[in-house]
Amino acid sequence: MTVTASARRKARHYAMQALYQWQMAGASLNAIEAEFHTDNDMSKTDVAYFRELLHGVAKNLDDVEGTYAQYLDRSVEELDPVSRALLRMSTYELKSRIDVPYKVVINESVALAKKFGPTDAFKFINGILDKVAAKERSVEVKADKG
Repeated sequence: MTVTASARRKARHYAMQALYQWQMAGASLNAIEAEFHTDNDMSKTDVAYFRELLHGVAKNLDDVEGTYAQYLDRSVEELDPVSRALLRMSTYELKSRIDVPYKVVINESVALAKKFGPTDAFKFINGILDKVAAKERSVEVKADKG
């Protein structure tokens, strides 16, 4: 399958929901992943990317949370569950997937926050991810601002 922008978008959508479920229910990642494959039509989803985001966040959780937590005005535990899932996923992408432009990561996360997050969470997410990108992708961000 050729990876399209919409297939990646769906992968992020499902990964955010799966991470939300993982942090709320504490079920195993493999069980959650299997459930998503059973309950959703994954034919137009970048399944490999979905899997990487889900397992990559969990495997690197301390590093991921340590990266964005320094920019929070509250503790990680005080974040609403949607914002927490989005920050985990997007920070992982910014750190681990340098093949994906930082603006894409941020824009996709903001779109998901607008759809699923509490009112104005997208502004908060955008601000935090801008800071993470400036540190983790400094060369790319500087080149972009030119």
